[in-house]
Amino acid sequence: MQSSFRFVRLLGASLASLVLVAGPSQGQVERDPGVPGPAAPAETAAPGEEAGFQGYLQLLAARARGDGVRESTIAAMTAGLTFNPRVIALDRSQPGSSATSSAAPAFAPYRRTHVDAARIAGGRQMRAAVADLAPGIEARFGVPVPILLAIWGHETNYGRYTGDFDLARSLATLAYEGRRRELFADEFVAVLKMADQGTPRERLKGSWAGAFGNPQFLPSMYLRLAVDGDGDGDRDIWHSRADTLASIANYFRDAGWRAGQPWGVPALVPAGFARGAVTSRLTAPDCPRVHARHARWLTVAEWRARGVQTLAPIGDTVMATLLEPDGPGQTAYLLTGNYRVILEYNCSNYYALSVGLLADEIAR
Repeated sequence: MQSSFRFVRLLGASLASLVLVAGPSQGQVERDPGVPGPAAPAETAAPGEEAGFQGYLQLLAARARGDGVRESTIAAMTAGLTFNPRVIALDRSQPGSSATSSAAPAFAPYRRTHVDAARIAGGRQMRAAVADLAPGIEARFGVPVPILLAIWGHETNYGRYTGDFDLARSLATLAYEGRRRELFADEFVAVLKMADQGTPRERLKGSWAGAFGNPQFLPSMYLRLAVDGDGDGDRDIWHSRADTLASIANYFRDAGWRAGQPWGVPALVPAGFARGAVTSRLTAPDCPRVHARHARWLTVAEWRARGVQTLAPIGDTVMATLLEPDGPGQTAYLLTGNYRVILEYNCSNYYALSVGLLADEIAR
């Protein structure tokens, strides 16, 4: 995929999945004061700001019109739409949204809360529930179902919370704020296209950052890669298990998943290991700080020749990089190109590691 497209998807997934790290407690969703439901009192914009938002909304409407969205859809989706200060407050409060310490936190606490007994049990139960779907999805897309379930589990706890913010309102607000205007303007037009193609308005709710459904896709991602997995003519990633799993699998295939190859394996690094000799000299074009923690790419045989012991099966010829998330002397991982595919979904080492580890537990 092109770099700009990756950036759009990563932003949506990263922000949407922060509910697992910094948002409400598990099973709860930050609600949009602008939509029905038990929510905190509405926060309203200052009069001048609301007037500016309404003017900008007309520009977004013109953009959608130019992209072929019908006038009736534009009118229905923008009627009564107001600026949402809560969305901006949530955006600005996210970890990494301001300059803070560059020191990476320990992975072990993150792993305990994201590869926990409840999430493992939920994944195993869901695996049993979709046993009839798994062979067809794996044959069609080449991605193991435990990996797909681990994504589903991380993003929405297997559909238990998917968000209750009005997508059009959130995306228009983020576009108007201007920090990432083009990105969110494009996503606003994409959500209008979804409505224009028949997606019911009641489905168009999700995270404050614009991601929705079981896998927390952004609108542009849904339009491009969502799949009708059960053949009923509806790409229903909100309610259909088949559509949810097939859509995540299609995303992974599109991102370059290699069938038959693990995401990575835990490894033991010997005492006195010459880490300087395997330091990568490359700078990744996307998420450079995430990739900067990875070593050079060597074959597994070359890692073994350097004394690194693999703790799970992996072929000698597989290319892998080394990551020691908690530093020397702690658990290390040899990561394959499929790990980078998980990073395409959310460019965080801890997210990708915990997805892989959760998938391994679900598969046991």
